[in-house]
Amino acid sequence: MKHFFLSLIILIAFPASMLYAQIATLSSPDGELTLQLYLEEGQPGYSVVYAGKTILEKSPLGVITNEGDFSKDLAFKGYESSAVDKSYTQEKIKRSAVRYQANKMVCSFEDGRQRGLNIVFQVSNNDVAFRYELPQWGERRACVVEKEATGFKFPEFATTFLSPMMGAMGAFARTSPSYESGYTNDEPVGKPTYGNLGYVFPGLFRIGNDGWALISETGVTSQYCASHLSDGTKEGLYTVEYPDMRQNNGFGSSGAQIPLPGATPWRTITVGNSLKPIVETTIPFDLVEPLYNASQEYQYGRGTWSWIVWQDQSMNWDDQVKYIDLAAEMGYEYILIDALWDSNIGYEKMEELIGYARSKGVDVFLWYNSNGGFNDAPQGPRNRMSTSIARKKEMKWLKKVGVKGLKVDFFGGDKQETMRFYEDILSDANDHGLMIIFHGCTLPRGWERMYPNFVGSEAVLASEMLIFSQDVREKEAFYATLHPFIRNSVGSMEFGGVFMNKFLNRGNNRGQQRLTTDVFQIATGILFQNPVQMFALTPNNLADAPASLISFMKEIPTTWDETVYIDGYPGKFSVIARRHGEQWYIAGVNALEQPLELELNLPMVAGQEVSIYSDNSNREALVTSNKVNKNGKVTVTLQPKGGFVIKQ
Repeated sequence: MKHFFLSLIILIAFPASMLYAQIATLSSPDGELTLQLYLEEGQPGYSVVYAGKTILEKSPLGVITNEGDFSKDLAFKGYESSAVDKSYTQEKIKRSAVRYQANKMVCSFEDGRQRGLNIVFQVSNNDVAFRYELPQWGERRACVVEKEATGFKFPEFATTFLSPMMGAMGAFARTSPSYESGYTNDEPVGKPTYGNLGYVFPGLFRIGNDGWALISETGVTSQYCASHLSDGTKEGLYTVEYPDMRQNNGFGSSGAQIPLPGATPWRTITVGNSLKPIVETTIPFDLVEPLYNASQEYQYGRGTWSWIVWQDQSMNWDDQVKYIDLAAEMGYEYILIDALWDSNIGYEKMEELIGYARSKGVDVFLWYNSNGGFNDAPQGPRNRMSTSIARKKEMKWLKKVGVKGLKVDFFGGDKQETMRFYEDILSDANDHGLMIIFHGCTLPRGWERMYPNFVGSEAVLASEMLIFSQDVREKEAFYATLHPFIRNSVGSMEFGGVFMNKFLNRGNNRGQQRLTTDVFQIATGILFQNPVQMFALTPNNLADAPASLISFMKEIPTTWDETVYIDGYPGKFSVIARRHGEQWYIAGVNALEQPLELELNLPMVAGQEVSIYSDNSNREALVTSNKVNKNGKVTVTLQPKGGFVIKQ
């Protein structure tokens, strides 16, 4: 505490307008990661140092409310420190059993009217988290947080791996933003976006040879809006920005209306010398708690869906029977019956179809349009999720006929009103024993732990764009090497991939040609994590795809007990290991234009017999059995836009 008292003396000795002082420090349990807190002319700020290297330079802190500006002219009142040590289990994320240990510091500030603001910091090994807590101010028991001063100031030599925020009320049927943009790759800080719209969370930064940092947020509920990163300055400063007022057809506010006392979501910074801490972090879930109890035990697993390859025309009785039969043949738990089932099959016949699926040992997810007045998306069922009365009526029917989950689509916004909408759907669905997947949506922010029946979000340029866009097909491998380090690092990602069709259409003989190998495809089934995955297999694949790969897909898990970074560089290649029970799967993909030979260190399979799925020089699938030597060293060759899987 000696340092604290010295800082306090400095604060007392000089007027706030002239202050510049480091007022507190907080380090991780292992001592490698340090947060330094400053007060400069009444403005709070912080910096982050890892292993002696500066990751974040002095960066601003503070919030602006309708009751006053708590980003300037503040006085430091002191801090309290403590330790955090908790354990939890969570089947739906990259690690099933987690122990979170961190050092905590609650720093207290006051404005000129003696109204308080607390900034809470938690520093664990490789993770910094912080949020603002606003106490009750006299008789004030509510306020609006209009914006934040929060920033992340990277060294000017840092490079970025970022996905631009989409403009409001654009894209298909005015449904954007939906977190479905591509990525910049190794770009310098300060590169502006089109329209200066900023970037979505999470954002990955490389600090030269000094390390990596992943910036995101977690703990967003109906009590707050979701946020994103601004465009950066040439000096490397990115700030937290709230939603565009134009989102959701202009309905709702851009800030957050909160009760007092209240708190913001957590801002998170994951750092390391390599990408290992970023791939393996559980910080989005460490900081939150379940908001309600599960109404039942939910079952996760695999599913088929016709829409991804056979599209709208497949939404009929006969084709859905074919996909139910495919799911049964594969041993999959689910079929997703997508948009337009209400008009093309109908409610009465759907009850019969659900009964047929259950007779085959297959349960059903149904697609729904979220919208009431948010956008123009025409697909049905419409207006069944948008109000509490309609939603509960619909869910009562869904429970009666035995539906197990819903895919709810087309949200297009990050406003508090939209976050409340997500939460209401989840809560009502849990009351009726329904799991929820969101599409055309925002990034999940700790939701796997917060909402027991939440089982994934799209929020990525996902499999459907491989159907619609030649550019995305050409960049499929490139994006696949990014997702494990960025989007999928902070939340489950319902990608809907693993194509076995050579051509991404019903005929499978011409048209939109897939440019990646078959082994690349099965590798993404391991690389991309989501507890319920709808795979892009088609009925014809039982006859025209390699039998060894179909056998692999019959056994592929979707839940994991452990995830380990092996190797990779965003945009070039990615190698990840995941454990399901006692069985390890190691998967990698190559985005380069030439073969890539890697010597991998795989202690988890040292001395064991494994199956290796790889591509030969003709890009055809090859399956071999090998015994890994006792030192765990394995050499693999990845073909361009190819991949490999090692299965224990």
